[in-house]
Amino acid sequence: MADLKPYRTLDARPSADTLVKPGELVDVVEVTPLTLADRRIYNLLLENAWDSIDRPVTHVIAKSLLRGSHNSNDRIGPSLERLMSAIVRVEVVWDGEPAVERVQLLGGNVETHRSDGMLEYEIPARLRRIIANSTVFARLQREVMFALTSKYALTLYEMVQKRGNLRWRSSERFTLDELRGILGVPKGKLASWSNLKLRAIDPAVAEVNALSDYVVEIAPIKSGRRVTHVELRWWKKDGEGHAAASRELAFSKVGRKERTQEPPAPPPPAPGDAPLRPRPAWLDSKGAPLRSETYETARMRHPGYDIYHVESEWRAWSEGKGETVDPDRAFLAFFRTFAERHPI
Repeated sequence: MADLKPYRTLDARPSADTLVKPGELVDVVEVTPLTLADRRIYNLLLENAWDSIDRPVTHVIAKSLLRGSHNSNDRIGPSLERLMSAIVRVEVVWDGEPAVERVQLLGGNVETHRSDGMLEYEIPARLRRIIANSTVFARLQREVMFALTSKYALTLYEMVQKRGNLRWRSSERFTLDELRGILGVPKGKLASWSNLKLRAIDPAVAEVNALSDYVVEIAPIKSGRRVTHVELRWWKKDGEGHAAASRELAFSKVGRKERTQEPPAPPPPAPGDAPLRPRPAWLDSKGAPLRSETYETARMRHPGYDIYHVESEWRAWSEGKGETVDPDRAFLAFFRTFAERHPI
């Protein structure tokens, strides 16, 4: 039997609701950080050029298509200039060996002064070659791309869309520096784990969980007492989760932060996962059992930990602190902190 050729990214077609982004342009490390508007505009430029993106031709697009919900073209010029000056590092394979290729995102362009005018632009030669050889891509929902309110959320969404259909994995580890680079955190900013988590990761995870087809978690991993790596985990939403995301996309952005504070539903158990063992009798003296889905959520989020030992620690810690309004949520919050302080 003849060897099957890998599916090329260029064979994937955009649709009215989605666009295609080569995987090599998702996990890029920006030497020059871009804004949310820059990233959206760049995705639209790639989509517009898609039919001939691997050829040395000039592409043309109406400026009105690039401004999104903004009522003027004043942001387009500065975004184009940042994209032209942006240099990214792309992981590639060169002569059969892994390598790093540094490329510019956008070539020369001409913008007419008319508000209803056109933009002519070029894709740099090295970038065309990377795209032509790509076999992994992210399919982005246009509605979600424009609903996300930070560049960190958009980047996280693209990372998950690239990985979501992989059958053999549902998590991936990154060093903290790798994650900062991919998210486009400016040098010298959000230097500590606590600031990175509070200002970038937590808001991005909440938005992606609320609006996309996937549930996402980013869990810290410590070496000694310092967080040095993170594990990105994702799983597909069920029908109810899809419906909730569609409703949220239809709502106003106002109040979204408050509406998305509920923790995501636990992922379905992977094939071969051992069932959760029964709660030991000695815990009955410490308090009534929590909901079964709470234990299952804890097991999925923190594999390798003794769930009931952590429950015992939580109950000992909470003694004398008064009645807990929502013990299930309180336990999961305690478990998250416990895992961060006691990495396996």
